[in-house]
Amino acid sequence: MREERFALVTGAGRGLGRAAALALARSCAGVAVHYLRDKSPAEETVRSIRRAKRESFAVGADLGREREAAALVARVEKRFGRIDILVNNVGPILQKPWFDLTGADWRRMFRTNLESAFFCLRAALPGMRTRAWGRIINTGYHRAEQLVAFPTITAYAAAKTGLLILTRTAAAAEAGSGVTINMVSPGLLRGAALPSGPKARPEIRGTFADVARAVRFLASEEAGAITGTNLIVAGSWKM
Repeated sequence: MREERFALVTGAGRGLGRAAALALARSCAGVAVHYLRDKSPAEETVRSIRRAKRESFAVGADLGREREAAALVARVEKRFGRIDILVNNVGPILQKPWFDLTGADWRRMFRTNLESAFFCLRAALPGMRTRAWGRIINTGYHRAEQLVAFPTITAYAAAKTGLLILTRTAAAAEAGSGVTINMVSPGLLRGAALPSGPKARPEIRGTFADVARAVRFLASEEAGAITGTNLIVAGSWKM
């Protein structure tokens, strides 16, 4: 990856988002760190990136609101001059029996997991097209392609499968533009919130770093011929 590239990672204050931001900082000139409300963890990510002698700053926004997502992209473009790499990492999970889901539950899962990525992707694409180079990586989950019953994570699973459809649709539309659009789908990760039910053996849980390496690869020059793919980083979990 060329070191003059600039990246934006959403939800980068903690966990996978932080790991992805730090991984990209190894080969980018700068990484913008997005957060929703809690700025302190995002600032810690920024400090870590700056210690690596890269540019970084924290920027807050509610990405489920189209105007805020567009404003976030505009702020990063103004600060860095452009966005070459966009990692749509925002996407909380909700565990709840499907029949108990409220309308607000559905809307929150779709707003945070699907609409946020759509809004950011659409805002960042014009600049990438102009420069004929761009990398967009969406964070899915390891069973997004399995169209089966998910009685305790119904809204989340539906939103992530929708995100996969968006990923492949945008990738097909951008074929030949120099912009690739892919999804990285983690399984159970050490240090992340684990679903209820039987505990997974520690040896089949991945790490944030495992997934961050996949993100960094898809953001690289070497991955220029890869688009519309769903790269599953889940070991053998529920294979």
